[in-house]
Amino acid sequence: MQQNKIFILLAVLLIGGLWLYRTYLATPRPPHQRPLDATSPGNRRVEKSDADWQKLLTRSQYNIIRESGTEWPNSSDLTHEHRLGTYTCVGCHNPLFRSETKFDSHTGWPSFYAPIVPNAIYTESDGNRAEVRCSVCDAHLGHVFNDGSEPTGLRYCMNGVALTFAQIK
Repeated sequence: MQQNKIFILLAVLLIGGLWLYRTYLATPRPPHQRPLDATSPGNRRVEKSDADWQKLLTRSQYNIIRESGTEWPNSSDLTHEHRLGTYTCVGCHNPLFRSETKFDSHTGWPSFYAPIVPNAIYTESDGNRAEVRCSVCDAHLGHVFNDGSEPTGLRYCMNGVALTFAQIK
């Protein structure tokens, strides 16, 4: 009898986990349309075909930045990165955030209160959230919330796999 209860519990957890994965992590979204008013630093643009992005990026990077996926919390080493440096877009190396604006949000994702320059990123509606994208290559980076650190009160909650880090020496 006890074994049956454990089996049923494990089956329910497995089915629930698979449903969550399919619903939130593996469901492809419609193709992204860049807003007409989005600008980038120096009006720089990087545009590639899907095939070129797949050659350039790892499977995980492609899933996050091109298909708007989300990494598991605490899966990125950048979540716990504390050295001085700059965080750039993995797709085009656009400088996005300075380490001075990074804070521990206790969410499991690298979090910042401000981009390096206002037009390094742009946001657009993603249901009840604001999606953050790179203004140079349109990479999906994460989301921004209004529960962040001072001085802005914003929390740019980024996927670590969408970022690279360059230490300042």
